[in-house]
Amino acid sequence: MLQVGLSLPRSPAGAASGFPVVELAEGKNMGTGQEMFGSSPVTVVITSEADNWDIDTSSCLGCGEFVDWDRMPDLEPQARIARDILSKPPKELKKLAREGYWAASRTLRAQVYHQLIQQVACRLVTPDALVYRDVASRLFGKLSVSSHPLPEFLEGCSMPTYCLNVEGVTALKKILICVGNLFPDITYSPILPSVVALLLHYSEDEAQCFENISRLIASNAPHASYIDQSFLAHQASCMTFGDLANKHCPAAHKLIANTSENVFEVYSEWLSWLFHDLPFNYAIRVFDVYLLEGQKVLYRIALALLKQYRLSVTSAELEGTDIKADLQAFVQNIAEHVTVDKLLEKAFGIRLFSRKEIWLLQMANRKALMQRGITMVQSRQSFHLAVDMQNFSSSIVTAQEMRIIWSWIPERFSLYPPLLLFSTSEDGCSLQRFYTCCEGYEPTVLLIKTTEGEVCGAFLSSDWRERKKSGATSCFFGTGECFVFTVRPETERYEWVFIKKPELAKAVPRSRQRSPSPVPASLLGSSPNSCGTSSNHLTVPTPQRRDRLSPFLAIRHFLLPSKTASMFMSGSREGIVIGGGGGQALSLDANLLWGRTEHCETFDNPPLCQENFKVQLLEVWGFQNT
Repeated sequence: MLQVGLSLPRSPAGAASGFPVVELAEGKNMGTGQEMFGSSPVTVVITSEADNWDIDTSSCLGCGEFVDWDRMPDLEPQARIARDILSKPPKELKKLAREGYWAASRTLRAQVYHQLIQQVACRLVTPDALVYRDVASRLFGKLSVSSHPLPEFLEGCSMPTYCLNVEGVTALKKILICVGNLFPDITYSPILPSVVALLLHYSEDEAQCFENISRLIASNAPHASYIDQSFLAHQASCMTFGDLANKHCPAAHKLIANTSENVFEVYSEWLSWLFHDLPFNYAIRVFDVYLLEGQKVLYRIALALLKQYRLSVTSAELEGTDIKADLQAFVQNIAEHVTVDKLLEKAFGIRLFSRKEIWLLQMANRKALMQRGITMVQSRQSFHLAVDMQNFSSSIVTAQEMRIIWSWIPERFSLYPPLLLFSTSEDGCSLQRFYTCCEGYEPTVLLIKTTEGEVCGAFLSSDWRERKKSGATSCFFGTGECFVFTVRPETERYEWVFIKKPELAKAVPRSRQRSPSPVPASLLGSSPNSCGTSSNHLTVPTPQRRDRLSPFLAIRHFLLPSKTASMFMSGSREGIVIGGGGGQALSLDANLLWGRTEHCETFDNPPLCQENFKVQLLEVWGFQNT
C-alpha cells in the first residue's frame, strides 16, 4: 500500500491563501497523466501558510491552483455567455451541458460544478469544507514526519491525473486520504480518484473539492447514484452495462462474444473507458453531463464508444487480438475516430429505458451476485465462464453455439452454468412432462431442432408455473427480457420490440397500473400448427408482494400502445405459445411434434424457420443453483 510521509520544513515556495500547499518530493512523470497506486513511499512537503506561492490564476478566476495550464486544452469558441446562466431550469442546463456550453469558460464551468453539486440531495450529515480543514490539519499539520497510507479501497487502482500539476497530484492524494478517514464504509471505488482529479481542475481549494466529492458520495437521490462504493455495487454496474450492451449494441456484442473468451471481463472495464482512458477534453465533457444526469448518462456514452469501436474494426482484424487491450487503445485514441461533440450526439441518440427501470436491473444484478456470494473483490473470470466447453453436451447445439446463446441472456443469469431440464429424446414428447420438468426454474432456454435441420428457440424469463395463476383461463405472462432466436442456418436474436424503441412505451403511474385481464381460450384452442390471427387481449401477471423487487421490464411498468406488443409466453393443455400479435413467433402442440412460426408484434421477428415445421428434437435448459 502507498505510504505518504509528511514533513514540515520551510520552503521557498509558500502556500496560497486558505490552505497549505503541498509539494511532491518524489520523481514523477506528469506527461502521461496517469499514476498507479503502488508500494513506494511518497514524501509530501507541507509549506508554511505565511509563505506565498506565486501562480497565475487569471485564466480561471477562483480556481487553477492545481492545474498545469500548458497541458490544458484551449477554450472552445462560444457565443456571449448569459449572466443568468446559473438560474436557468434543469432541462435547459442539461441541453447546454450536452452542447458543451461550459467549455467556453473555465470560470463558468467551476461555478456550474459547485452549484450543481450543492443541489444534489444527500444524507443529512455529510462532511463539508470545514470538516476537511479540521481533519486535514489533524492528519497533515503536525510538525513531525508521519505516515498516512492511502485508503484500502484504492488498492491496485489507477489514478489519472489529467492536467494536474505536482501540487494538484498531492492534493488529490490528501483528499482521498480524508475521504477514507471520513467514509469508512467505502470498500471499493475505482473511479473515485478520477472524479476527484476532474473536480480539482475546477476547485478553489482542496476543501471545496472535498466538500463537493463528499456530496456525490453521500447522494441519496431515488433510483440514482454517482459513485459505486463497494465491489458488489461496482460489479452490478458492470453487469448492467453488459445487459445494456447486449440489447443496444448487438453488432459489437456479437463481435466481442465471438472473439473473447470472457465477454464480461471486457465489459467490466466500461467505467475505465470513461474515467481513465478518455483524453481530458473528452472526459471533462462527459463529466459536464454526468453531474446533471447521473450514472445513466455514463451508460449512454460507453455504449456510444462501443458502437464506434465496432465501426472501426472487423472480425478478421481481431483474430488473436486481446480485445480488452484493443478497446482501451481505441478509447485512448478516440480523437482519431470521432469528435467529442459527435460522440455525445451518438450517445444521446441511444434510447434507454427510464432511470428507475435501469435501477431495477442493477438491483436484480446485485441480488444475483449476493446469492452467489460474490460481494468481495475476487477474480471475475472464476465465476463468469459458465458454459464449460469441454463437458457441455446437447443433442441440438454445439458448445460454441451455446456460448453465443449464453452471451445473449441477462448477466445475472449467465453467472450460472446451463442445466438440462427436459429433452424429448429422454423424456418423451409429452407437454405435461415438459411442464413437470420445467416448473420451478426461472428463466429457461427453449431449443428446437426441426426435421429440416433448422435450429431456433427462445429465452423465457418466467417460471412456467405462472400459467396456473389465471385458473382455467389461458394467459400471457413473462417480461420484456424474453426473446426468440435462430441458430441455424443463421444466428440471430429478436428482442422485445420496445428494446429498440423504448420511447414508445411510456412509464405507467402507480395509480394506473393494470390488473390481470383474461385472454380468450381461442388463442390456444386450436392446434398450433394451424393457428390463425392472434387475439388482441393481454393478461398481465398479478402484482408481486411488496417485499419483492419488481422485475426488470415488467409490462405493468409501461403504458403500451398495443396490447399485442407484450405477449411473451403462454401455456395450456393444448400447447405453448411464444410471442403474439399478428401471428405467433413460436407455437407447439400438446404432443410437442408440430409447430408453427410467424412474424409477431411482440418481437418483430420473421419466421424463425419454415412456417409449419415438425420437431425432431426439443430441449429446455435451466440455470444451476437458481
